[in-house]
Amino acid sequence: MVLYFSKMAEHYELGKKGEQLAIDYLLKQGYTIVERNWRFQKAEIDIIARKEETLISVEVKTRSSNNFGNPQDFVNPKKN
Repeated sequence: MVLYFSKMAEHYELGKKGEQLAIDYLLKQGYTIVERNWRFQKAEIDIIARKEETLISVEVKTRSSNNFGNPQDFVNPKKN
């Protein structure tokens, strides 16, 4: 059981690192971060950012390898 929680903690930390990398990239591109982990009912948007008159929502998928597929394969039509 301890191994299970350890793996979950690693997964959570990897996801947070991925989100921070995405935020750093967006900031360098001139975007302002409006919200992080915004929730509405059961839905969540990882990042909402704005640049001038453009508002974007960003779904971050972070993987340590592509053994289980590419990150873009895990974004379903509900998240597009």
